[in-house]
Amino acid sequence: MLFDRNNNAAILLAGILALVIGVGVARFAFTSLLPAMLEEDLSIAFAGLLASINYVGYLSGSIFSIFIKDIHAKVKFFRIGLVLCILTSLVLAFNENNIIWLISRLLAGFGAAMALVVGSAIVMSKLQNTNKTKAMGIHFSGLGFSILVSDLIMRAVFSSGGNWQNAWFILAIAGTVFACYSGYILSFEKQPAEQVVKHNFDKSLFTPLVIVLALAYFTEGVGMVVQATFLPDIVNSLPGLDGYGGYAWLAVGLAGIPSCIIWMRLAHKYNSIDIMMVAMALQVVGILIPIFSANIYLNLISGILFGATFIGLVSLFMNYGGQLAGKNPVFIMGLITAAYGVGQVVAPLYCVALIAKFHNYNAALYLTAFIVCCGILLLKYAQTNLIVKTPVKIIG
Repeated sequence: MLFDRNNNAAILLAGILALVIGVGVARFAFTSLLPAMLEEDLSIAFAGLLASINYVGYLSGSIFSIFIKDIHAKVKFFRIGLVLCILTSLVLAFNENNIIWLISRLLAGFGAAMALVVGSAIVMSKLQNTNKTKAMGIHFSGLGFSILVSDLIMRAVFSSGGNWQNAWFILAIAGTVFACYSGYILSFEKQPAEQVVKHNFDKSLFTPLVIVLALAYFTEGVGMVVQATFLPDIVNSLPGLDGYGGYAWLAVGLAGIPSCIIWMRLAHKYNSIDIMMVAMALQVVGILIPIFSANIYLNLISGILFGATFIGLVSLFMNYGGQLAGKNPVFIMGLITAAYGVGQVVAPLYCVALIAKFHNYNAALYLTAFIVCCGILLLKYAQTNLIVKTPVKIIG
């Protein structure tokens, strides 16, 4: 059953493992390993630059995905993305040249976009005879697993006496095993060239609703990346909490695993826009907690709120955008993810500048919370003025 390419359980498992590779190994492992890397001469400024260049790659991959026309090309680039995620992790394990690191993080970002955007579109296309809203919630739970798995691998390496270079190597090995399964399952039977359905660039999909959705997802990209890059260091920098940042990050992953399923069920029961606004409001609370409290329990709650909301918001936006696009879900998925990627590129840069100026994270967190609040207002505008004009039927 698990090796049947048309079995929904196998499709979802392959999709989850693809997210572990693309999002865990190629992106969030960097956050888990950042405190250890900072201890060995990596500066916070260069760390911010590495995070931004990673998202430049992610942004370019998201834009590129919009123009992939047929399903077999999507599978090809999905597989290329998985390979890039693995190879760029090996680079960090065996090389310390700054230029090579920058190039590596750029390519890792592109690979992550192929794994997340294109891989999720393939999963959505392959799922058969099921409630796709709920099924995609299961798929996007892989975002939580990606944090948890990469963090646990890192902890296992450190507990056995290894260092951060060893951790990158083991992550690459684990990613290779996962990629073999995902690459096999998430594919389609070969068809004669004349039977392959091609999806051309469709300008009619650029509705006002899609544009506002993209702008709101941009603000969420900002909200996501600040804590996704710096949360362990934010917690470690608080009085009396040095060394607790890793536990806050572990809380992010644990909270993220069930969050997609819960948020998607709520979206199915109520409506996607309302649930997005609720999730973003909770995220703002989590962003602000480290400013006002150095209590370990409250900061663990900050991590829980972050994991429970940002992963759920990815699934909510991606699923809603995919349904707006109809038979070519990768188009709007790629478009809104590109906007998300712009936010991810900008945020680490202003964070580094504000940290250098004020010598703490407070100003960066205040600005981030404000930007996410703007996203909530954008969604409210869309709900009030655009949804009636562009109705979306939730599949299921």
